[in-house]
Amino acid sequence: MTDIKTARTVVGAIGNVIAFGLYSAPIPTMVKICKMKSVAEFKPDPYIATVINCMMWAFYGLPFVTPDNILVITNNGVGLVMELVYVIIFFIFATSPVRKKITIAIVIEVIFMAVVVFCTLYFLYTTKQRSMLVGILCIIFNVIMYAAPLTAMAQVIKTKSVKYMPFSLSLANFMNGAIWIVYSCLKFDLYILIPNVLGCLSGTIQLILYAVYYKTTNWKDDDEDNENSNSNAEIEQSQA
Repeated sequence: MTDIKTARTVVGAIGNVIAFGLYSAPIPTMVKICKMKSVAEFKPDPYIATVINCMMWAFYGLPFVTPDNILVITNNGVGLVMELVYVIIFFIFATSPVRKKITIAIVIEVIFMAVVVFCTLYFLYTTKQRSMLVGILCIIFNVIMYAAPLTAMAQVIKTKSVKYMPFSLSLANFMNGAIWIVYSCLKFDLYILIPNVLGCLSGTIQLILYAVYYKTTNWKDDDEDNENSNSNAEIEQSQA
């Protein structure tokens, strides 16, 4: 039992490191957005979906919901902070319709999370009941998070270009799913296992698409996008 607990702790720690890599993967994209002063064709959907996902999993890991899951809290606590930063960057450089979409989504997520916390603490009295409810919700939102990149994958297939589907994010997505599958099997946790199997599968599909469409991607358009975005920014400033 001690060996399994130790192994689970080690795997969970590795999972935290890989998850940090997953959360850090969008940094080059955010840097590009800041330089262009435009979100271009990048989508905020994955980051908005990850915010509610991290909130839900951080709550799931609390001792009064599911005992012995402190590494789930640290993992998703860090992720929540980083994803909020990304959403803020998107909000700053997005167009008005996208800003409205982001605002509505975040407000809905916060209200929903508050309702979940209230109902869990006031109507459910055992960790088994609480972990079941929150675990099911975690699975649902994990599926949403992993489904969010479908918009980017559809765009890749349509344009035969992986320009707006970062390789680092796809790789980190795959590795994160794989390590947490191991973690969930050491002390069997169905609620952690199911979403990470889906995450590993999602990452695999993204990597396959990257391999298929990498050669058909026109990377030279980066400079043109930069110039166009700067021109648009100047026009907007002159109009203001």
